[in-house]
Amino acid sequence: MLNRLSLRLRLVFAGLASVGLALVAAFIGLSLLFERHVERRVAEEITLHLNQVIAGLGKDGSGTLDVLRALVDPRFERPLSGLYWQVASDGGVRRSRSLWDATLALPASPGPAPRQTTIIGPGGAPLLLVLREVVTERRLGAQKVVAAVAIDRSDITRATADFRRDLLPYLALLALLLLAASAAQIAIGLRPLTDLRLRIARIRNGASHRLGSDFPKEVQPLTSEVDALLQSREEQLRKARERAADLAHRLKTPLQALAGDVLRLRQAGQDQAADDIEGLIATMRRLVDHEMARARIADRDRRARTDPTRVMRDVVSVLRRTPRGETLDWTIEAPNDLRVDMDADDLAELIGVLTENAARYARLSVRLALRRADGEAAIDIEDDGPGVPADKLANVLKRGERLDTSSDGAGLGLSIASSLAEAAGGALSLQNRLSGGLRVSLRLPLSPPLDG
Repeated sequence: MLNRLSLRLRLVFAGLASVGLALVAAFIGLSLLFERHVERRVAEEITLHLNQVIAGLGKDGSGTLDVLRALVDPRFERPLSGLYWQVASDGGVRRSRSLWDATLALPASPGPAPRQTTIIGPGGAPLLLVLREVVTERRLGAQKVVAAVAIDRSDITRATADFRRDLLPYLALLALLLLAASAAQIAIGLRPLTDLRLRIARIRNGASHRLGSDFPKEVQPLTSEVDALLQSREEQLRKARERAADLAHRLKTPLQALAGDVLRLRQAGQDQAADDIEGLIATMRRLVDHEMARARIADRDRRARTDPTRVMRDVVSVLRRTPRGETLDWTIEAPNDLRVDMDADDLAELIGVLTENAARYARLSVRLALRRADGEAAIDIEDDGPGVPADKLANVLKRGERLDTSSDGAGLGLSIASSLAEAAGGALSLQNRLSGGLRVSLRLPLSPPLDG
C-alpha cells in the first residue's frame, strides 16, 4: 500500500510530520528556556534579598542573633505570602513573619557561595530557595550562620503558562509559513519528474526519441537507463525486421523455383496440379507480404506524429497522374488540425492501397474525407462503383479473400491493410453506399498534444 502512495503525498506526509515535530520541540524547548530564564531572574531577585538579610544581621536586646534591619518587600511581613527568609545559627532559628509558625527545611552544608535549590514549603508548596553559609563579624561572635530566602514557584509556573499561551498563535503562524515553504519545496523538487513525464509523452507522440541528459543528478541515472532501454529496443526491432526481410528474400528463390515447376506442369498437361501449386504460391506470397508489413509497423511502434491531410493530398496527387486517375473526379475534405499515431510512409502506403482500390472500381469519382469521431481520426474513402455483394462484404477483410479474383492486383490487399490498421491501433471497415459504391472507413488513434 505504501509503495503505491504517490511521491507528492509521501512528501506532504513527511513535511507535516517534520513540521509538527519541529513545532512541538520548539514549544517545549522555548517553554523550558523561558522557565529557566524566569527562574534565573527570580533567583537573582531573592539573592538580593538574601544579601539584605545577611547585611541586617545583629544582636537584639537579649543578645540573640537576629535580622534587625527590616526588609523592603512587604511580603516578608504578610503570613504565607510566598516570600520567606530564615536564619539558622547556634543560637537558634529566626524567620520572617510570612513563615508564621513554619520552618524551612534547609539543606546541610550549603557552603559560602549562594546555592540554589527547590524545597517544599508551607502547605506543600514548592519553593525556590537560595541559601548561603556565612561567618558573622567578631562583634556578633564570629559564628556560622546559614541564611536563606525562598519564594513560591507558583509565580514562575504561572509566568511560564502565560508565555505558552502567548506563544501558541505565533507557532500557528509559523506552522502555516513552514507548510507553505514545504509545499513550494515539494513543487520545486518534483518539477524534474514533471519534465520527465512530458518528455516521455513526447517520445510516445513521436516528437522526440530520447529523454536527454539535462536532468538533476538524482534523476539522471533513471533517464540514462530509459534511454539505453529505448536504444536497445530499437536495435532489437531493427534486427528483427532485418531477419524478417532476410527470410522473405530467402523464400523468393524457392517460390520462383515452384513457379518454374508450375510452368513445366502446364506444358506437361497437368493443369490441375499446376493450379494447386500456383494457389499455394500465391498464399505463401500473401503471408510473407502480410508479416513483412506487420513487422514494419511494429518497428515504428506508433512513435510517429503524422498529418493525415497532407498524406491524403500526396496520395491523390500521385494517382491523378495515372491513366486511370486522370479520368476520375477527386474530392478531398479534410481539416489541417488532426494528427495520428502512425508513420507517414506506412499511412501513405495504407491510404494508397485503399485509394487505388477505390480508383480501380469507381465509375466517375472518388471522395476522401477526414473527420474526428469518438476521439479518433476517421478517414472515409468512397467510390461510385458497383460496391461489394452483400454476401461477401463480411469476408472481404479476412486473410486470403480478394475483391477481384480475376486480377493479380497490386499492393498489400484489403486484408493486409486491415491488419496494418489494427497494428497501428486502429480498425478498417467496409460499407456499401446507398447511392452505390463502396465506403472504406479507416479509424486511427489521434496523437495527443505535444505538451503531454
